[in-house]
Amino acid sequence: MQQSREELLKAYRTMRTIREFEERLHVQFAAGDIPGFVHLSAGQEASAVGVISHLGEDDYIATTHRGHGHCIAFGSDTQAMMNEIYGRRDGLCKGKGGSIHIADMARGMLGANGIVGGGGPLCVGAALTIKTQGKRGVAVPFIGDGASNQGHVFEAMNLASVWQVPVLFVFENNGYAEATGADYSVASGDIVKRAEAFGMPGEQVDGRDYFAVHDVAGAMIERVRDSGKPALLEIKLDRFYGHYEGDAQTYRGEGEQERIRDTADCLKIFADKVTSAALLGPEQLEGIDAEVSELMDTCVAKAKAAPPPTQSDLMTDIYVSY
Repeated sequence: MQQSREELLKAYRTMRTIREFEERLHVQFAAGDIPGFVHLSAGQEASAVGVISHLGEDDYIATTHRGHGHCIAFGSDTQAMMNEIYGRRDGLCKGKGGSIHIADMARGMLGANGIVGGGGPLCVGAALTIKTQGKRGVAVPFIGDGASNQGHVFEAMNLASVWQVPVLFVFENNGYAEATGADYSVASGDIVKRAEAFGMPGEQVDGRDYFAVHDVAGAMIERVRDSGKPALLEIKLDRFYGHYEGDAQTYRGEGEQERIRDTADCLKIFADKVTSAALLGPEQLEGIDAEVSELMDTCVAKAKAAPPPTQSDLMTDIYVSY
């Protein structure tokens, strides 16, 4: 799919924002400034941006416990996200969700989830709403390779086909379910093969290449949007850090992380492609890098200075009156 220079600049800015956001969390968590658990998606930016760039206001997403990149790509405010991760009262979820349970319901971002694969059933429900209301929206759950083996994910895929609702199941296969290799834990080999069992089309794409993800995801989302029927997309990619911050990563091969950063960095691959094709200049990308770095300086400083929730906030936002 042809993209304008403005679209390419936006894609790079969003990927760079995700990367810098993650790198700052890595540093700040190690310093002991961030409460709770943090799971980083650095290295997976092309997946989030390549898919979500095709979504709009009538669409929904649900993410995993590794969901910062999806939130940013879907348009969530980075300052409100940083505040949330620091547990601040003016965070995206008023400081009550943190990293693992961050959500942005106003945008149709149905939340990160501590339930492995929990976004699958949520998005089938959202897709049923889309169908019932007669809209052309799409619901996109992002699911990891480990979560691909969860029973409720199978049930969600089956129900999506039975009900014929517009869901694009996106499986981000980074090779590890926590510390267990996907080669061992996924019996079918490639997750995409499971699409046939549930009567839906499936595609696999290299998640290190933004352009490949953008093109394949765009075609699949258009197909789901037009047909109102589900589909499956498996994205093969790499995560730079461990399953969680503090993970010793003894399951990694010697030199594996260094090799991934050197040869499979989606931002480097993007930059090499657009500059070699004279679509964008190196100075344009460097300018974005500087602007994003300054933005993250501001986000961290404001989050540290922001007030935490008070005791009176404890019992708010628990029940909903129907």
